[in-house]
Amino acid sequence: MTGTNTETQKTIPASVAMLRVLESWGVDHVFGYPGGSFNSTMRALTVEQDRLKYIQVRHEQVGALAAAADAKLTGKIGAAFGSAGPGATNLLTGLYDAKEDHAPVLALVGQVPSTNMNYNYFQEFNENPMFDDVSVYNRLVMTPESLPYVVDKAIREAYKHKGVAVVIIPNNFGYVEIPDTPYSSSSPTDRKQVAGPVATDEEVDQFLAMVKDAKRPVIHVGRGIKDGGDKLVELSKKLQIPIVMTGLAKGLVPDSYEGNLGMANRAASKAADEIMAVSDLVIAIGADFPFANLIYRTHDFKFVQIDNDEAQFGRHHFLDFGIWSDATTLVEKVVARSQAAAPSPFFKAAVADMKNWQAYLDALTNRPSDPLEFEPIYKEINRIADPDAVFSIDVGDNIINSFRHLHLTPKNKWVISALFASMGSGVPGALAGQLSYPDRQVFNIAGDGAFSMVMQDLITEKKYLLPIINIITSNASLNFIKSEQDDLPMDYSGIFIEDQDFAMIAQAMGVESITVRSSKELPAAFDKALEVTKAGRPFLIDAKITDKRSIPVEELELTIKDGKLTESISASYDASRPTGKEYSVADFFAEYDGQSLKTLPELFAENGVKL
Repeated sequence: MTGTNTETQKTIPASVAMLRVLESWGVDHVFGYPGGSFNSTMRALTVEQDRLKYIQVRHEQVGALAAAADAKLTGKIGAAFGSAGPGATNLLTGLYDAKEDHAPVLALVGQVPSTNMNYNYFQEFNENPMFDDVSVYNRLVMTPESLPYVVDKAIREAYKHKGVAVVIIPNNFGYVEIPDTPYSSSSPTDRKQVAGPVATDEEVDQFLAMVKDAKRPVIHVGRGIKDGGDKLVELSKKLQIPIVMTGLAKGLVPDSYEGNLGMANRAASKAADEIMAVSDLVIAIGADFPFANLIYRTHDFKFVQIDNDEAQFGRHHFLDFGIWSDATTLVEKVVARSQAAAPSPFFKAAVADMKNWQAYLDALTNRPSDPLEFEPIYKEINRIADPDAVFSIDVGDNIINSFRHLHLTPKNKWVISALFASMGSGVPGALAGQLSYPDRQVFNIAGDGAFSMVMQDLITEKKYLLPIINIITSNASLNFIKSEQDDLPMDYSGIFIEDQDFAMIAQAMGVESITVRSSKELPAAFDKALEVTKAGRPFLIDAKITDKRSIPVEELELTIKDGKLTESISASYDASRPTGKEYSVADFFAEYDGQSLKTLPELFAENGVKL
């Protein structure tokens, strides 16, 4: 008979064993806020402090949003925790952000001691049902011995399903001594590069036949292109097909490429919206486009979808042809099997449209403004940004403005709350960026409404000496919503907010800051931001801007009838207009200082496009 000598068997607190599982998966920091129901893990964080850094945020929502941003920026699992009761409920916004953007995140949630469960104990409630919808894995730990195993399983499931894994931990379990044995299943196999599906020659040839038959094809590319942006440019040039980007793909195709028309819909370029509106073949490559019902339903066109997940076919538009393939692999095969197309008047017109649009943006960016407008701020950001800078962009007008004015390349990392669009994601994203990329320059770009939701965590930047450049565009208005209300039959409601002196607030937290009110003050302010952050300290610029509306190019409507292209302004634009007032396209452009902008019919005529 054999057995284990229990007198000599080495033991370890279950909470420490659990944290060592996190470490084995490469987690080196975790966001959270302590509570009584999480004290066993807090003790373990002290034991493991040389290997796993605890980042004390001031709100669990910030911790969860930062963990989601970590995962989006690095591809590695992000980790956050909250205690029982309100600590748990506060996590949900950040966890839903991770779910919607397919980011692997581990949420550790406190629970009252098992000996007090089901006694209506202080802060006790049944937490599992609350996390069911947001998670791909959701478990209450049942024994101390299973705690590290359940966490290991949770991480594996989060990676497999690219989502949120929740582990709820009765507090007393973490103190219990359990056998000190290897609990992690992490191995080099987990880091293999898995080849995606590959298109057949026949599929590529059918695709090329559809392109040849089209008069006005356009590529709508998403982040599925990954590192294949240069190959896509090669295809675009060879087949004379302009490229429209989804928001999350910004930077993957160089902004400098003449055939890159930018984004469509609201956070858009004029050229992208116009060309999408007249296309007769839309080629969606690795794209998840949540606004498809607005853009894909304006007119009839042939639709080709390339995706490495066949479950996505037809999600946004009925299919004329679907190709189950890795995006970049497909592009490479198309380039290899295709013949160069003759110069296309349609492609030339699309390029001219984008050049005209870019000249308009450049004029706004370079003109002086007092009071300050938002465009010159981006000129300064682009001036001081390192080639590999990390950007966290909060929700609101800054999404539109960053898509239009911020220069990004594949060397940059950047993060937004994309599909969930949670205001207040800017500071958490910057925390994640600076912790995961400590040697890179990091920017937080946020409006005053979004920043107000999380500004308490400016102190977290100060506490951990995170040299983040915080740029707050402050206009005492929820301007993204204000613009929506412009086009609704209503008076403004609930969108004006009380102005705050964010520079003084920052200084009270020990963060150096400055307020700017005109474009001439910007260069010195950004130079100071560089000086302070290079010395290893955070800095805040409170940019007091106007609440002007950026040109809403989504209001342009194009119609082809009897071989003629016409462009007009949506009837819903400016709902407060006097009865009978109509906007010409020229009137619309002039309202936004766009007298230099040309209509698409003009550009088609200049470039000889035949409909």
